[in-house]
Amino acid sequence: MITIRKLTWKLIPSLFLSTLLLLPLLVQTAEAAPLLKPGSENGDVWDLQYRLKTLDFYTQPLDGKYGANTKSAVTRFQKEYGMPADGITGAQTWRQLKKYTLNQSEMDIMAKVIYSEARGEPYKGQVAVGAVVMNRIQSSEFPNDIRSVVFQKSAFTAVDDGQYWLTPNRTAYLAAMDAVRGWDPTYESLYYFNPETATSKWIWSRPQTVQIGHHIFAH
Repeated sequence: MITIRKLTWKLIPSLFLSTLLLLPLLVQTAEAAPLLKPGSENGDVWDLQYRLKTLDFYTQPLDGKYGANTKSAVTRFQKEYGMPADGITGAQTWRQLKKYTLNQSEMDIMAKVIYSEARGEPYKGQVAVGAVVMNRIQSSEFPNDIRSVVFQKSAFTAVDDGQYWLTPNRTAYLAAMDAVRGWDPTYESLYYFNPETATSKWIWSRPQTVQIGHHIFAH
């Protein structure tokens, strides 16, 4: 179950002037998206293929080679998500991919969240928890990657109490895939809570969309 808290920000201590001067460059380098095009052959291409495969744009085996099939899949993704369809994976395409897809390690995070938060709920309710995670990634109100969303301080009870580290079952992975592919039974909700255990007055004030199993979903 999600718990609510307000974000607080701390200033980075000015311990070493040289480190601070280099920080913007380091951040920029860390966040730079790799430019991939026909002929590219590396782990980033494998990651690209996996993301496209989750949305059924890429249907061939993952081989880490940017060939005709990968270019065609990228082109179709670009057309579907309103980008120039040149078949080249640059910064804009990466931004959309990371907003609407997950890579393999991120899919493991999603399955763990679903299993720890919603095991025992109906399948639709498990997908719904995954949908809330995806909605948060896509919302300007929350971080734009799944790790930051899931491990935000006090965001998920299962992370706080350690249940997140349980091993998810096959159903959790199937629910994760359905959520990533766009099934959203929550109607774009950003929150959910169990009405039998929720103590936050604030969460009760959120506009509710639907109840699935033991969870109420809300904007």
